[in-house]
Amino acid sequence: MLTFITNNRTFMTVWFGQVVSNLGSSMTSFGLGIWVYQETGSATNLALIVLAARVPALLVSPFAGAIIDRWNRRSAMLLADAGAATGTLAIMILLLTNSLELWHLYLALAVSGVFSAFQFPAYGAAITLMVDKDQYARASGFVQLAGSVGRIAAPAAAAALVVWVGLTPLFIIDFLTFIIAVVTLMAVRFPSPPPAERQGRGVAGLLSEARLGLDFVLERPALLVLMLSFVLVNFAFAFQSVLLIPLLLETTTEQVAGWVVSLAAGAVVVGSVILGAWGGPKDRIAGVYAPIFAMGVGLSLIGLRPSVLLIIAGILLMNGTHPIAGGSSQAIWQSKVPPNLQGRVFAIRQVSAIIASPPAFLLAGWLADKVFEPLVANEASPLTQLVGWGPGRGIGLMFVLLGLFVVAVVITAWRNPQIRNLEQEVPDHEPIDITT
Repeated sequence: MLTFITNNRTFMTVWFGQVVSNLGSSMTSFGLGIWVYQETGSATNLALIVLAARVPALLVSPFAGAIIDRWNRRSAMLLADAGAATGTLAIMILLLTNSLELWHLYLALAVSGVFSAFQFPAYGAAITLMVDKDQYARASGFVQLAGSVGRIAAPAAAAALVVWVGLTPLFIIDFLTFIIAVVTLMAVRFPSPPPAERQGRGVAGLLSEARLGLDFVLERPALLVLMLSFVLVNFAFAFQSVLLIPLLLETTTEQVAGWVVSLAAGAVVVGSVILGAWGGPKDRIAGVYAPIFAMGVGLSLIGLRPSVLLIIAGILLMNGTHPIAGGSSQAIWQSKVPPNLQGRVFAIRQVSAIIASPPAFLLAGWLADKVFEPLVANEASPLTQLVGWGPGRGIGLMFVLLGLFVVAVVITAWRNPQIRNLEQEVPDHEPIDITT
């Protein structure tokens, strides 16, 4: 790992700026959740806050991918950071003038969501140009580590600041972290492929260029199956993100639940560090599907019995293997997609990741309350032999079934010979001329 750090100083400089920026954004997101709930007392408004940022990102992503391939990767990342900083600055000013209302948040987060659509495709495409091909998975481990650090440190830091000095300092810190991200990007140079050939003017031209990214995936069925596998898996784990806290609160105390959630984030950190040090498996397809299989088993373990120890074991298995799957997948895409097409292809992957979550968010609570909890509400139910009975056991049954669903996705994909032979059937992209 030390050799990777010393040999990839440009990547590490950019990575450091993104780590700091991610931490500031995570603190602000947590603080906003507190503010919205305190002001409105509505969980629905919390969900709408999430959707206010995600829906614009979903709609803009195809255009963002085309624009990224027209531009310098560094410029696209600067745009993403500057746009997000603008939304943060607007909310901070409204707070300082005691003018902040709920609709202001929806508008500001929608604007930030538009610019966030540029972040993942541009960052992923830039990494391809900053590190060697055999280091893609290791670089992905560092990227996932950055997100995990934010999820661990941000809630505690944000909660302490809100209690001590209020919400405004969170936005000041967030704005300063964006400046650090911009400064680190300005301080480095890295190669860029030739800009994509324009297919026309205006929206029609961007859509035509975006279609080239979709066509690239559709013409390679193995990559399409790989992407759809993650859509289905993301759908299952979106349920988990909504229902884990209710399951814990029906199983143990609030304090223990908090420790378990922190432990879950810590498991992702450990997995990311392992991937960063190891570099990932040589067989990258096995490196995708074997961890996802383990994640499915872990998801089922969480719901199998009302036991904190069993929940912890399932979380460690699920979250600890997640970075290996994500890093191996990212390395495959970075190796197979030509650099001057990666913005568009990665934007399509971003759309597939985002689109899986909203239906699960909307269905999770209703299915738990109206369907699954009544199924195991008393000892007479035949399903109690599997998961027990009483409050929370319906959610536990959902976890078991969702885990089995993930396992079934893995088995179905692995039986497809195009997936097993993806590395041979889809050649790595040819080297192209790049300029600094």
